[in-house]
Amino acid sequence: MANLEHLALLKAGAITWIEWRKKNPQISPDLSAANLQGDNLKGAFLNSVNLSKVDLGNALLVQANLSSADLNGANLKGANLIEANLSAANFSVANLSGATLTQADLSHANLIGSDLSGANLKGAIIADANLIGTDLRSANLKDADLGTAKLTRANLCYATLIAANLIAADLSKANLYEAEVMGAYLYKTDLYKANLSKAHLSGAYLLRANLSEADLSFADLRWTNLTGANLAGANLTGANLKGANLKGANLTGVNLHQTIMPDS
Repeated sequence: MANLEHLALLKAGAITWIEWRKKNPQISPDLSAANLQGDNLKGAFLNSVNLSKVDLGNALLVQANLSSADLNGANLKGANLIEANLSAANFSVANLSGATLTQADLSHANLIGSDLSGANLKGAIIADANLIGTDLRSANLKDADLGTAKLTRANLCYATLIAANLIAADLSKANLYEAEVMGAYLYKTDLYKANLSKAHLSGAYLLRANLSEADLSFADLRWTNLTGANLAGANLTGANLKGANLKGANLTGVNLHQTIMPDS
């Protein structure tokens, strides 16, 4: 439970809270399980604070500093986190569904098992973050930086990843069914056994990507760059590869039934 003194200081306003934190740098504030639903915490100085299981549903956290904060199991459904600093924060099994995180910094954050379904992460920095098993259904990740992020078994079906940076990210066994991945950067990305059925990948950069045993059935791969990609054992049934570059790609055991090839 939250420390009532710490909670009272936060409720007293930004100036009181900031002054107290500056005078007491040795104290780690405890706001765990507090009810802050709908509160205005714009620009709040909440770095390294214990916010586990806190209720921040629909809260205003624009440009707030939550770096290294513990938000394990927290409710941030519908919260406004535009340009917030969330680097290295712990969001494991947190609810961020429908939250607005445009231009937010989530680098190195722990988002294992969290719910980001329908969240707006346009232009967010999510590089090196841990999103294993995260629910990103229908999330907007356009122009987001997910370089070297861990997305194993993540659910990205219907997500928008247009022009996103996914270089060297781990998307093995991830679900990208009907995802919008046009023009995305997937150089050396691991998509082993990923579900990309009916995904829209036209113009994507998949140089040296690992697509072994991936399901690419009926995927739109027009004008994609698959130079040196590993497609061994992949399912390309009904996929459209018109204009795609397959130079040096490994096509061992690929299912090409009804596939539209580059020179078709």
